Amino acid sequence: MNNEAAIAGIGQTKYSKNSGVSELALACEAVLGAIRDAGLEPSQVDGLTTFLMDSSDEVEVARALGLGDLTLLSRVAYGGGGAVGLIHQAAMAVATGAAKYVVAYRALNGRSGQRMGQGVSGDIITSDLIHWSWYMPYGMLTPASWVALAAQRYMHEYGATHEDFGEVAVQTRQHAINNPNAAFYQTPLTMEDYLGSKWVTEPLRLFDCCQETDGGCAILVTTPERAKDLKQPAAVIRGVSQASFDGQEQMTSFYREDMSWLPEMELAGKIVYEQSGLGPKDIDASILYDAFTPEVLMQLEAFGFCGKGEGKDFVKDGGLLRGGKLPNNTHGGLLSESYIHGVNNIAEGARLIRGTSYNQPEGVEHVLVSSGVGVPTGALILGKA
Repeated sequence: MNNEAAIAGIGQTKYSKNSGVSELALACEAVLGAIRDAGLEPSQVDGLTTFLMDSSDEVEVARALGLGDLTLLSRVAYGGGGAVGLIHQAAMAVATGAAKYVVAYRALNGRSGQRMGQGVSGDIITSDLIHWSWYMPYGMLTPASWVALAAQRYMHEYGATHEDFGEVAVQTRQHAINNPNAAFYQTPLTMEDYLGSKWVTEPLRLFDCCQETDGGCAILVTTPERAKDLKQPAAVIRGVSQASFDGQEQMTSFYREDMSWLPEMELAGKIVYEQSGLGPKDIDASILYDAFTPEVLMQLEAFGFCGKGEGKDFVKDGGLLRGGKLPNNTHGGLLSESYIHGVNNIAEGARLIRGTSYNQPEGVEHVLVSSGVGVPTGALILGKA
């Protein structure tokens, strides 16, 4: 999968707390935006891929937009863990000739409709309920409560503090301040603000948790050769992976020997480093899935940017800012831009390669993007054409 596919189009809707339209309308707007961004006509698109939980059927999107004959229809499970999986599916399709132009999309009314933060509810009928049932009697009903347990263990093992988590939130917000598309545009966050925010579930405060957002985002993937003739500079896929690991559950892998480590992330990183021939030192910026602040520290370690337990030291003194050791989530991330299940993170990764981020660091040649944490996940390395 090295240099066999490229991101050539980005589309997104306005991000809000109440879109006032259907999820299908959001999906169509985002998909059409990606097609136009690439300079293509809808009839040229022959592949669609989205989340298993997305409510907008591919055939409805295709019919509404006048897409061509479809030769790839693909869906990926595990919520945010599937974000890079969409690109994985699209890249394999264009690399093998199964399709020429594939659009990956996610659209949701995640605040005004079904709220992801509400967690376990009566409409969940998957086998995940089998393992979640062991935790539900103890009040562990939401993603925040599941991550809180792992975060407590991480703090115990490595001496991480609330202020260390706060560094992630504050530095991420610094990027959102400059991004007109971000929910927290021109809205600073200080460490005092962070420490004064309410508890969601200890040790997680309000600003440790990502947003709930209405909106859509789409990514168009084709071959690097076809991308040369399109409207935008291509972000070439150097490597892309999906990964699960021994003892994997969906957000509650509590029975592993080390609950404070992310072995599925380490595996995803190992694969893309091997595919690309690159390593952590070759990565100029990152887009790490930030549903919760502790997960950013743990990913810095899993992807080899620092050693185990050293994430807290890595982020000090502006380590994640535009001029820091590893500029991260330059759009504001899921914490401060929006929560489109990580597809908006992939869009920012492509913008960094194009050189069009609102917080563009100098000299970006390679960007690493990750999928959701605590679930089967994935990683993506993008580079210049």
